[in-house]
Amino acid sequence: MDKGFVILAQNSSVNYIRCAELLAESIVRVMPDARVSLISNNKTNSTVWDKVIKLPYGDLGGFFNDWQVYEASPYEYTIKLEADMYVPRSIDYWWEILKSKDVVVSTTIRNFKQDISHIKTYRRFVVDNELPDTYNAITYFKKSETAKEFFDTVRFIFENWEEIKPEFKCNPDEPATTDFVYAIASHVVGVEKTTLPNFTQMSMIHMKQFINTMPTEDWTSTLVYEILPHTIRINTIPQIYPFHYHVKEFSDRIAEVFYE
Repeated sequence: MDKGFVILAQNSSVNYIRCAELLAESIVRVMPDARVSLISNNKTNSTVWDKVIKLPYGDLGGFFNDWQVYEASPYEYTIKLEADMYVPRSIDYWWEILKSKDVVVSTTIRNFKQDISHIKTYRRFVVDNELPDTYNAITYFKKSETAKEFFDTVRFIFENWEEIKPEFKCNPDEPATTDFVYAIASHVVGVEKTTLPNFTQMSMIHMKQFINTMPTEDWTSTLVYEILPHTIRINTIPQIYPFHYHVKEFSDRIAEVFYE
């Protein structure tokens, strides 16, 4: 298979390029043959990348760059990951399960105890509008008509959000976030074509406050964590799924232990 991981990252007030470099390092640490490409207009000095690719249509700002990933990916089969993640164990077996599909957006998240979470505190837009509960942070696609339709739909929604927004139950000031746009696109293209809900292993640990029943969003000040050569442990529990650490400063802790 012509397969690889891509990370789309643009620096803002957060050094997302550094997050992306650390994520790529974590991938090749547990999957030495993996190919990982960066899609960005920012500079990187890391040698971990298979390819560094500029945004085909330039930096459109934040979430609005996301749809460019389909055209930019150099692979026939792609897994797109958000930059502020860490992969503690091989997920190479995912490819065999996903390769028969054109698009699969993850629909499963977990708390740090590794339990599947059904918390919808952050997803009122999805609940109120009865949309697929998709998480763009892990998205698989292969070059295909269905995948192109999906990302064309994502582009259309982003570019026309102010006109589209009144059709949905939401705050008039609701921004077009990638998760919400993916949910709408999944609904438009077809849930059966864009998700694989029984494949719950395609999931991530999501370290947001209410998913983990914590008093604040800064889990690093509440939970005990250990960063070890081959895993991350939270309150002594090894993290075995892609770890979406959410608190961006955690990337500095990863860098201190593994790479600097």
